[in-house]
Amino acid sequence: MAVDPQVAFVLDLVIKSGRPAYHTLSPKEARQLFRETRPASTPQPPAIGAVKNLTADGIPLRVYRPAGVPDATRLPVLVFFHGGGWVIGDLDTHDTLCRQLTAEAGISVVAVDYRLAPEHKFPAAADDAWAATTWVVAHAGELGVDPGKVAVGGDSAGGNLAAVVALQARDAGGPDITLQVLLYPVTDVGAETQSYRDLADGYMLTREGMRWFIAHYLGKPQDAEDWRASPIRAKSFAGVAPALVVTAGYDPLRDEGDAYAQQLRAAGVNVDHVSFGGMIHGFAPMGKLIETGNRAVTLIAASLRHALR
Repeated sequence: MAVDPQVAFVLDLVIKSGRPAYHTLSPKEARQLFRETRPASTPQPPAIGAVKNLTADGIPLRVYRPAGVPDATRLPVLVFFHGGGWVIGDLDTHDTLCRQLTAEAGISVVAVDYRLAPEHKFPAAADDAWAATTWVVAHAGELGVDPGKVAVGGDSAGGNLAAVVALQARDAGGPDITLQVLLYPVTDVGAETQSYRDLADGYMLTREGMRWFIAHYLGKPQDAEDWRASPIRAKSFAGVAPALVVTAGYDPLRDEGDAYAQQLRAAGVNVDHVSFGGMIHGFAPMGKLIETGNRAVTLIAASLRHALR
């Protein structure tokens, strides 16, 4: 399948803008660039009921609730981890996406502002993701969510963290995760697949960019062998939560997302794997310019509604 025409338009815009590649910048500069350029591709956020910022044992969270739901109603909840290579991204860069999922799925979304690298190396982000998830379940009453209807999810590095949390929940005997939503996830930071080589440059996320993110995240090369950094290296996937895995045809991370879906399925896990052939990494929140991004959000919301019904 060829690159989608709207994706080609976006790639051309990026080239013409002269925007520097993340791997040529400092982490601070990259974060600022991500925040500044994000609105250009982000659709108008839908109306929802309420948004509240709070802190869970030092970890900032943002809690979303849909419109028209009484405060006393306990809603299913998605604990969401933003993407950005564990280095960039925050609650604001993914705010519209969280509002879309809240509105379309009719659930509460709790976004997690985990610690970023290189100031906080692996496993800080994974530790925060797990701590935030268990905190949400423990404080379900005050959050107005149902502790028996919990999903975890994220995009890219956030998908990596969601996969890790699902494995930890399996190993710890809880909390019970109903669905893991892995949107073009990083699943192996210690290997470069064929899609890394075939799509090394020219499709937004680059091989050099991923190397830059990973180098900032890992404290030492051996960390790549730890399943909390590379969830595909877990010894077993049996008994882990059902998964929705979304991949993109022109994404360097495509093959490792495909491989993770296959590993889960081989272990008897219920997996829906959807590949958007003409898309690039990071397309889902770009619905202002790429209509298929909105289709992907609707698909994810439908999967959440079904799993958490």
